[in-house]
Amino acid sequence: MKKIAIQGVKGCFHHAAVSRYFEGCNYKLMECSSFRELAISVAKSNVDIGVMAIENTIAGTILANYSLLSEYNLKIVGEVYMPIQHHLMAYPGQNIEDIKEIYSHPMAILQCELFIDAHPYIKISEYSDTAAAAKYISICKKKGLAAIASENAAKEYGLEILSKNIQTITSNFTRFFIIKNSCKQENDSFNKASLIFKILHTTGSLSQILSMISSLGINMTKIQSIPIIQRPWEYSFYVDIIFNNIKDYEKMKKRILKIPCLHKLSIMGEYKNGRIRS
Repeated sequence: MKKIAIQGVKGCFHHAAVSRYFEGCNYKLMECSSFRELAISVAKSNVDIGVMAIENTIAGTILANYSLLSEYNLKIVGEVYMPIQHHLMAYPGQNIEDIKEIYSHPMAILQCELFIDAHPYIKISEYSDTAAAAKYISICKKKGLAAIASENAAKEYGLEILSKNIQTITSNFTRFFIIKNSCKQENDSFNKASLIFKILHTTGSLSQILSMISSLGINMTKIQSIPIIQRPWEYSFYVDIIFNNIKDYEKMKKRILKIPCLHKLSIMGEYKNGRIRS
């Protein structure tokens, strides 16, 4: 039975991502209160696998999580894309007019801005996790409080949904990385890779690298700059690439190392493209 670390508690979106990616497998969840606790648990091999959110189609990239992956030298071995549907829920027997305060994770709050703006009389309070907020309301049996969380959280903690699908944009997805300790065996069948480039601070450095990748017919699906700590105005670049032929990928790795402006290339992970999953 796999032991899998998530940020949050049962019923959260990380839990849903685990259920989707590991469908049909037996596993035991380790609930972590923060992404750093999750990363440490994977790094120390307290768990077999970690599942970590990395970006959302509304709220954008979680930059701190890229930093955690680098800091603890964790490897990406898979990914899963989850549709995110937020619901307003409360202890049974209430309606939305009874709600005085809403608890939820900052990302969920950000993704439901229009709904929140339409109810200015309700106080908004940040909570460590969407499902944890639902769990708190369930345990305390407090009226006047509501949580923004998933339908699974409402079922898990016996809450009543007052308003469904309150996310601002209907097509709302979160991408999750499946991560392991770097010393664990990596994926031997893959068509996607996540890379880190550190380049010299010279004119045209980044364009040289990106042009070379493109010339091999390799598709770049994401590029993200991250500031290098203690080196103001210098950046690392996180790049996701997809390829049909692994030989093109191997050719790219050899060619890129010969580009003079490249300071360092690190491979964060080689894995299967998660967007092809049904």
